[in-house]
Amino acid sequence: MTDTNPVTPADAMEFFKQSAGTWHSQRTTHHLPFRRAELGGSEIFVETLPPEDPRVVEICQMYEIDPKTASGGAFVRWNGAMQWDRDNDENHAGSTVFAIVPDAENPRQGKMLRERGYAEKVPVAGRYELDDDGGMSLITEYETMSSVERFWFPSPGVRMRTSTVKRFGGFNTATFCTESRVETAQPEMSGIPEAGEQASQSFYSLLGW
Repeated sequence: MTDTNPVTPADAMEFFKQSAGTWHSQRTTHHLPFRRAELGGSEIFVETLPPEDPRVVEICQMYEIDPKTASGGAFVRWNGAMQWDRDNDENHAGSTVFAIVPDAENPRQGKMLRERGYAEKVPVAGRYELDDDGGMSLITEYETMSSVERFWFPSPGVRMRTSTVKRFGGFNTATFCTESRVETAQPEMSGIPEAGEQASQSFYSLLGW
């Protein structure tokens, strides 16, 4: 019998252990200034990393943070496409690594150190917080914009994700994703929606694209 109960992780690493594996994501992005919505999809592979993993240590050192304060991290790889992509001209494949550094007084919140941001493809540190409903929110401030993401598990095999990106004086995009767990050991990295005529801007999320 399939477990349909919501998942309520106790801390950030438990959240990412629940996210480990391969996911198929269906995505709708609303381009608010143009009042248009764009469909897309991706396949995402998530691997949790222990705090002593060299990749976690390296990221902590990049931010001049003691690696011993990290509780772990994750490696994420994705491959996707959007409805408005131009043929052979849009690349939505990539990978990233991040480290989790919980606050000493409250492990349900802390820093998320990433080698690649969501709204800009540069190293960035965000703040995460787990709420009482088991969802994780991540707030990231960039030089020219900010992003807010929220993730939650309605059941062990389904993950939901919302995100907004705000540039200067207003919100540019709002995205909603429904992600289903794929019961395979490794991602196939295929099965992407057919490309359309108009190009879109890529945004890379905490757990994939």
